[in-house]
Formats: sequence, C-alpha cells, structure tokens
Amino acid sequence: MSSLQKILNKSLISKSKGFGLIEIIIGSAILTVSLIAISTYFQKSLQLSQDSGKTVQAGFLLEEGVEVVKFFRDTSWLNISGLTAGTFYYLQFDGTKWATTSSNIFVGGVFERKFVINNVSRDANDDIVSSGGTNDADTKKAAVSVSWLGRNGTTTKSISTYITNIF
Repeated sequence: MSSLQKILNKSLISKSKGFGLIEIIIGSAILTVSLIAISTYFQKSLQLSQDSGKTVQAGFLLEEGVEVVKFFRDTSWLNISGLTAGTFYYLQFDGTKWATTSSNIFVGGVFERKFVINNVSRDANDDIVSSGGTNDADTKKAAVSVSWLGRNGTTTKSISTYITNIF
C-alpha cells in the first residue's frame, strides 16, 4: 500500500467518526422535539378533559337547580310567588331539605349556582309577551345559571323555564 493510500484511508476514517457524532446530535434533537411535542399534546388533552368535566358538572347542576325550583313550586306556590321578582337567589341544601338564600354559595368550592324568578305577562290572546300585557300571577319564568372560573375567565351556563301554579 502506498503512502498516499494510507493517508486517504486515515482521512476517510476520521471523516466517518465526525459523521457519527453529527448523526448522534441530529438524532438527539429529533428525539427531544418529539418528546416535547408528545408532552404538549398530553398536557392539552388533560386540560380539555378537565374543561369537559366541568361543563358536564355544570349541566347536572343546572338540571338539579330547575328540579329544585319545581320542587319548591310543588310544595307550595307561595315558595315561588313569595320571592321578589328579578332578585337572584342561591340554593342551599342542609342534608335534609332545600332552601333559598341571598348569600352566595359555591357548590364544591368551584361552581356558583343561582336562580331568578321573573313575572310573566300575557296578551289578549293569552300568549306570553315580553313587554306589555297583563301580569299572570299563576305563571313565573325561572332562570337558573351556573358559573365557574376557568383558565380563560368565567364561564356561565344558564337555562330557563316557565312554571305554573298547578294547585
């Protein structure tokens, strides 16, 4: 083997060692970026899952709120007609019975649930109207809302229904 061939072989061997180091660095960078992307994906999935859980809980609390208002009505129409129209009330459960309160109560330390009773007016055709008409003492509009603080601010869900004096 000539001295020129020996020099070329040594040059090729040292270049291939350099390429191995570059391949390791590039491979490490690809692996790092992949792990960061996967971690970010799972973190976002967890946040969305928590948000969905709170939305479902709020839905159940809304439904329960409407049922409690109907329960008040079923117990006595005075429970509904005796409330001041347009005033927000909070639901309180002491383990045996439901009650209304003007003090803010957080359900589970997260959700604020309140309801309001409004008067209902009817026109000459006995249809519900938003303005004018005659007050219907035996029909009220109940609106229940649930609010909670999330990452992007306060979220509020609400539902409303008409209730009538069934007795």
